[in-house]
Amino acid sequence: MPTDQASAGPPVLRLADTDQEEVARLLSRFGLSLLRCADRQTIPGSYWGDDEAGLKGDRLYARADTPLHSILHEACHYICVSAERRRQLDTNAGSDEAEENAVCYLQVLLAEQLAGMGRARMFADMDAWGYSFRLGSSRGWFESDAGDALAWLIEQQLIDDNAQPLWRLRR
Repeated sequence: MPTDQASAGPPVLRLADTDQEEVARLLSRFGLSLLRCADRQTIPGSYWGDDEAGLKGDRLYARADTPLHSILHEACHYICVSAERRRQLDTNAGSDEAEENAVCYLQVLLAEQLAGMGRARMFADMDAWGYSFRLGSSRGWFESDAGDALAWLIEQQLIDDNAQPLWRLRR
């Protein structure tokens, strides 16, 4: 959810700053393909535009300057939508509040699977980009106010009781 700061390019981790093959492998565990777009090319399926990741079916589009948090956020939308919505997915996942919170929670968990990202960096990047939470920070939300998101992910069998990914899609 970019703010005016986002267009100025806050110091967030971007695809070019990471092992892109590692990112592609992580996404492939969920049946997602990472497709690279040329610099300055419009990103297909991008809800927010600019350098934000795009999602069309099982294809996640990104450029070198796409923030890693955006890639993981869109991937988590793919993971969290129902099978019916996944088949029709194009740009807007159409999540309700409970699902959106679960997407944010899961992106933090998946950040731990990438070298150089991790939970602390994900929190910093989410805050720098302008994600907004009732407690003022993504870390505050995650640690003190995200019980509903955790319960949703467990109920949908996307994570286990120890908040570890189960490497499956919502049914």
